[in-house]
Amino acid sequence: MKIGLITDSLSHLPLDDALDVAARHGLDSVEIATGNWSASPHANLSDLVTSAKSRNELLEKVESRGLSISALNANGNQLHPVTGAQHDDVVRQTISVASELGVPTVVLMSGLPGGGPSDTSSNWVTTSWPPENLHVLDYQWNEVALPYWTSLATYARDLGVRLAVEACGSQLVHNVSTLERLADATDPTVVGANLDPSHLMWMGADIPSVIHGLADRIFHVHAKDVRINGRIAGKDGLLDTVSITRPHERAWNYVTLGLGHPAGATFWADFVYNLRAVGYDGTLNIEHEDALVNSVEGVGKAATLLRQVALVDAPDWQPADV
Repeated sequence: MKIGLITDSLSHLPLDDALDVAARHGLDSVEIATGNWSASPHANLSDLVTSAKSRNELLEKVESRGLSISALNANGNQLHPVTGAQHDDVVRQTISVASELGVPTVVLMSGLPGGGPSDTSSNWVTTSWPPENLHVLDYQWNEVALPYWTSLATYARDLGVRLAVEACGSQLVHNVSTLERLADATDPTVVGANLDPSHLMWMGADIPSVIHGLADRIFHVHAKDVRINGRIAGKDGLLDTVSITRPHERAWNYVTLGLGHPAGATFWADFVYNLRAVGYDGTLNIEHEDALVNSVEGVGKAATLLRQVALVDAPDWQPADV
């Protein structure tokens, strides 16, 4: 396994400085956002699309520090009934650039359509009742998501790029079962999972069960933690619409690695061991979104923790002859 950094974790720093932080902490790779929900502070997508010089300059900056690019990130809502086309354009351009750069993976979310053909806002259905919810889901999956993703999977396959879908709340793909549905209906060799355990943690999933449920569908991993605020969650549950800028008022928050799950570093050691058990040997990319911790400090703490638990070398144990 390798340890990497999503450079948006240090979005306030220029690219050179963000890469220096990654190198200083002995990381192996970076993941760079290209647009949509990210302001893309470290990449100019249009330049990367049109200019081989810009692509080479980016690679030189990364590789001169002993790093590589593990993935590009185009998280957004390409199924949005109003702005989806613009997000889709960023997704497809990002796939094209990844192919040109030799980057194997593009991280993205599934998107979330409206509830019907005339809707102008996305609609996240979380229960089977009232009965109209099931009609909404049928429309979202069969009339919007699967036709779109079938086309996108073909586009990515032709360019030799895998799509790592991040299961997240307020997305059509938000758990193991919905990820399986999307991948199996399109192309499971191209469409797989970006496993960010933090989203599944706040929704109540058991992360070892998630890992073994996904198994070889895991294409990529984000290392991000969640802290449950028991005082709020005990009163209101875990569905929360309070702004992330008010962490003390929320039922849960994204926090620095090791400061969230009650088991601390033990949880992350178990996380890594379960990933090894299902055959994952890729990158663990640090994603810092902690409103209460300095980002450079948070990245450093996460890097220290992951270096303690990451399994780097291939296993070589052989049982003695009996």
